[in-house]
Amino acid sequence: MAEHPEPRPTLPEQDPQQAVRSSDSLDTLIPARIINEYVYCPRLAYLEWIQGEWADSFDTVQGTHAHRRVDKQSGKLPVVYEQHENEEKLHARSVHLSSEALGVVAKIDVAEAEGGKVMPIDYKKGKRPHVAKGAYDPERVQVCVQGLLLREHGYECDEGALYFVGSKERVRVEFDDELIAQTKAAIAGLRHAATQAEMPAPLEDSPKCPRCSLVGICLPDEVNFLNKRLPETRPLAVGHDNRRPVYVQHHSARVRKKGNVLSIEVDDSEVSTARLSEVSQLVAMGNIYITTPTIHEMMRREIPISWYSYGGWFMGHTVGVGHKNVELRTAQYARSFEPHTCLHLARRLVRAKILNSRTLMRRNWRGDEKPTMLARDLKMDADHAARASNLQELLGIEGSAAARYFGHFTNMIKAAAGLDFDFSGRNRRPPKDPVNALLSFTYAMLVREWTTTLTAVGFDAYRGFYHQPRYGRPALALDLMESFRPLLADSTVIQVINNGEVAENDFVVAPTGVALKPNARKRVIAAFDRRLSQEITHPIFGYSASYRRILEIQARLLARYLLGELPEYPDFMTR
Repeated sequence: MAEHPEPRPTLPEQDPQQAVRSSDSLDTLIPARIINEYVYCPRLAYLEWIQGEWADSFDTVQGTHAHRRVDKQSGKLPVVYEQHENEEKLHARSVHLSSEALGVVAKIDVAEAEGGKVMPIDYKKGKRPHVAKGAYDPERVQVCVQGLLLREHGYECDEGALYFVGSKERVRVEFDDELIAQTKAAIAGLRHAATQAEMPAPLEDSPKCPRCSLVGICLPDEVNFLNKRLPETRPLAVGHDNRRPVYVQHHSARVRKKGNVLSIEVDDSEVSTARLSEVSQLVAMGNIYITTPTIHEMMRREIPISWYSYGGWFMGHTVGVGHKNVELRTAQYARSFEPHTCLHLARRLVRAKILNSRTLMRRNWRGDEKPTMLARDLKMDADHAARASNLQELLGIEGSAAARYFGHFTNMIKAAAGLDFDFSGRNRRPPKDPVNALLSFTYAMLVREWTTTLTAVGFDAYRGFYHQPRYGRPALALDLMESFRPLLADSTVIQVINNGEVAENDFVVAPTGVALKPNARKRVIAAFDRRLSQEITHPIFGYSASYRRILEIQARLLARYLLGELPEYPDFMTR
């Protein structure tokens, strides 16, 4: 697997053994490490090169560490026309070569020249594998690509070497006809896949998947399971992410970067810090000043900054250059103009929302009698949603189910919760009572969570299927949050009320509406984050995962559906 992403080659014009090309032609060349990936797993190579996916793992970090010395450019190869048989041994590190004829580009860790011949040496982490050829095919093909590039630039190159840092051993790789044919076939195979824009199928029950850094993006077992090619799934995509969002809401607070730490200051005094490696996103609520160097570092690390009004209204987010997966956004736009696709997705999302509301109601009901009639009616609403003939009819069914659900919402709240409110139904912009204020605030946080998740996956969060696009409205985030409203937002509201985490004096009541006070917002934010971090058993795949991770899995499954890998978008409904 890849150990670290290769930088874009920059080739000095005065160096005769390195090609000089335009930036446009550079984009068509395949990096040698991607050829390595293609031999290892064609789908992995496609995800990285075509869709621009990347994720670090323990192995990739180790690989970067192993390359720390050879990544520093030094030395020079001999000029081709001045080579002599008896010249002294020369070493050049981090040599960039490319070839339009071969269609590849590579960074050679070490090129060793002696006696008119040049040998590429590729560094690998770990120990030498005890296999017949001394190394596995992906690594042998990668160094062969480097050898072919040296030949293309006029050097004599009959063999290369792999240096394994873990065991400090060098393995010789002869560039025979068989290896050269395998290498050229791999280059042609990947280019054909790119030309056809068809992602290779995932490996089936492969031992390669568990240690792959992109397993949580590829979802091999999940895709195969949904396509009926596997009887069950392994918990491959359930990595534990210890990063958490940082919320800043103090008026005129300042956020700045101090080394690898975020420093939050109020009135020039530091009140809190957070290590950047442990931050998933930065949430600025109200008039918060974030320094330019901090914004630059957050964009470099692909950590989004979410902006809220002081009252908790989600305004947008700041990201870097964005995801490179143009293929996914192209499919998203194309499918969003298909009325049958929009209706199909909308029906499934609304049905899941109604059934999840029904489940939440049954779990938290506090009335004297069980809500048998209400559960039956909500089940009928869900069935009607699945058969809606158009979006207008579906909107009516959703509205009817929401009125039924919120009309009984108080039956999920403790009678002695300590909060005096008059809640008879949903209202907003602005909310007129404390419960609606809590619902609006948690919905805004859920929109933000979905917007950043979708953007990180490669979607355009503003082009949806059910919610129609409007200026500044993340329609796709609103689409996908439908089935998670009761599970994440509504359940958080019920929890903070029933646990006494909010009280009557935690709200500002004005003639225009009701809003949370800052200290109460902190407690609600903490409760919402706890809910996102809660692990549950996935109702489809059977493994445990946090809700935060499940949001990403659902987004990636939607991508697989839109790209034609899955016949259906799998609804998420708790049992």
